[in-house]
Amino acid sequence: MAVGRTPMQPGLLSSTVGFCEGRLAPNSIYAVLHRECRALFPDEMFADLFAEDGRRSVPPMIVAVVMVLQRLEGLSDREAVERFAFDVRWKYAAGGLDFDHPGFVHTVLVDMRARLAASARPNRIFERTVEVAAQAGLVGRRRVLDSAPIYDAVATQDTITLIRSAIRGLLRAADHVLRAELRAVISSGDAYTSTDKPVIDWTDAAEREALIDSRARDGFALLTVLDGRAVPGDVGQAARLLATVLGQDLEQDGGVFKIARKVAADRVISTVDPEARHGHKTVRRSFDGYKGHVAEEPDSEVITATEVTAGNAGDAEPAADLLADVLQPPAAEQADQARAEVYGDAAYGTGPLLAELDDAGARVMVKVQAANAPGGRFSKDAFTIDLEAGQVTCPNQVTAAIRPKSDGGGTACFKTACAACPLAAQCTTARNGRVITIGPHEEHLARGRARSADPVWLAAYRATRPKVERKIAHLMRRRHGGRRARVRGRAKIAADFSLLAAAVNVARLGVLGIMSTGSDKWAVAAG
Repeated sequence: MAVGRTPMQPGLLSSTVGFCEGRLAPNSIYAVLHRECRALFPDEMFADLFAEDGRRSVPPMIVAVVMVLQRLEGLSDREAVERFAFDVRWKYAAGGLDFDHPGFVHTVLVDMRARLAASARPNRIFERTVEVAAQAGLVGRRRVLDSAPIYDAVATQDTITLIRSAIRGLLRAADHVLRAELRAVISSGDAYTSTDKPVIDWTDAAEREALIDSRARDGFALLTVLDGRAVPGDVGQAARLLATVLGQDLEQDGGVFKIARKVAADRVISTVDPEARHGHKTVRRSFDGYKGHVAEEPDSEVITATEVTAGNAGDAEPAADLLADVLQPPAAEQADQARAEVYGDAAYGTGPLLAELDDAGARVMVKVQAANAPGGRFSKDAFTIDLEAGQVTCPNQVTAAIRPKSDGGGTACFKTACAACPLAAQCTTARNGRVITIGPHEEHLARGRARSADPVWLAAYRATRPKVERKIAHLMRRRHGGRRARVRGRAKIAADFSLLAAAVNVARLGVLGIMSTGSDKWAVAAG
């Protein structure tokens, strides 16, 4: 299929331009797309996705405009193509097409996403919005970081459902010869063809335990058949998933497999979407799925980077990727503003990230959680830590040497000095005395805690960081496609989240008055 070309000459009397001009606000997303869609998303930008000859595709620029509006309005594929066919604003946004411009089927959107996913630049629509904002001088070297839960698009499965579903997936992946061999070792009598739970008395603990034990034995028997054998990739993947499910939820007690009274740290919660995880946004607020991470330029409120991680990932884990553009040395023309400035809440105040920001010479505006101790006793901040001298001095002016560890940290043990210390009751209840643990990034954490207590620093932080929370609210205001994923799997959700950020960026560029000045140059309209 060859790349289609957007019509350049709409009909004089049939164009949507005359109808929409004056009826839509000049800074609305429809108006900015109408004015700039050909410069924002030219057909040539997608040429590498198509063959040089063949049947012409729906013009990629039109598809890109529909995808942006679809994500902004939280529509399904069918709803989006219907909106393009009958909503005059969408045709106006796609360059002022005629009222009777033909629509297209929803599979065009499916095909475009697949082509983008398989390309070298799968997030090019989002990247283009950032590029345009940078050309217009709207992207500096300040960044604010934040994240939000993305609820998964599948149901969280209980242990028996996980095991049976994983076994069913392995049998389905195997060819008929291997399937027959696998079925021969199943001893529970379960055919594993139905998604329905086995019929037992679920109020009877003995029946529940027997069900778990029998299905677990089936699973281990299947893995034993495959042990050491070369199998096709899809069979191997299904076997690994089964092994993970069996290992995470079960324990053996007296030769019987039972559900373990614990939650595995990286527990798979669904065989339909094996990458989804249990997550916690706060101590009391849990969710199942993923986390969407953004970096925002706080002055223009343009999103500059996005990432999606499993729900149990820490906020600081993808931070380096989100900040890759500002942690690199600046271009020559930006030498006067070479120092990056990074804002983040206490979730980003981890030693490794603080060390990386300090090493890059960034101005660190990241909160660091204050040190604390149980029972209101002396926290670590009450001790004087001298890393150069390799010692720690307690509030009673007793000094202990730091015993180094292999990871670059260490411990300082006060031992018997605590027994006769008049401040012991305010410090520790341990029989062997107070122990101060020194992390490998202790210097950066201590510096961060000192910064967080500075009123001037705190005023700047409070004036800037809330901007990203407002941007997160813009991204998540739709139930589906915003807060709840529309697709399954981290890669697809990441692409969808990137497209959502592109749509929000286009809307923001419209508010800021972005305009093309020719030759891929961009500016913000005066006034």
